[in-house]
Amino acid sequence: MTIAIITGASVGIGEATARAFQDGGYEVVNLSRRLCDVPGVHNLPCDLADPDSIGDAIDALLSRVSGLSEISLIHNASQMRKDSADDCDDLSLRSVLETNVVAVNRLTRALLPGMGPGSSVLYVGSTLAEKAVPGTFSYVVSKHAQLGMMRATCQDLMGSGIHTAMICPGFTDTQMLRNHLGNDEALLQQIGSMNSFGRLIEPEEIAGVLYWAHRNPVINGSVLHANLGQRES
Repeated sequence: MTIAIITGASVGIGEATARAFQDGGYEVVNLSRRLCDVPGVHNLPCDLADPDSIGDAIDALLSRVSGLSEISLIHNASQMRKDSADDCDDLSLRSVLETNVVAVNRLTRALLPGMGPGSSVLYVGSTLAEKAVPGTFSYVVSKHAQLGMMRATCQDLMGSGIHTAMICPGFTDTQMLRNHLGNDEALLQQIGSMNSFGRLIEPEEIAGVLYWAHRNPVINGSVLHANLGQRES
């Protein structure tokens, strides 16, 4: 039995990824505060901003993956806040980094000893892992950090048979994006027009890239831009 462990698989890209891996014959575990409604997915309640909650989840995971060797760990969950360099409170930044960086590190570190050849550590990044826009300071900082983690992990795991990659979606039709834009339909359409296909990306499209990335270790250490050809300004 092979297994995919996905953070934040309750909605959006995470939920679509749970479906993709399950359709591929994988057991799927969702780590999040909310349940994943995909039938057959094992829900493991976890608040990624709470170290104690992560510790409990790790204990349960280690028991569940005992004896398995091929594991795909997919770091999908993220906090995204509206803030800027001149008004990002230290506590707020710590909270974002706790979820988007520290929790990622802790889960990876805990699971790596049980991951054999064919396993993967995948990051759902963002175009903002390599660039920045105004008003998303802490998110940009955290996604740049995730990119560094992915590249460093690739180097540190040389020869292990475990590969890693970051998939960077463009503007994807998720509740997180809709909330960030205030559910403004006109703004969503404007954002969706900023690529060569003139539409928002569907979560299922990103899920397909993640599934492919797990099964193709040739992309080890790579950044895969999944943005429909985003228009640059």
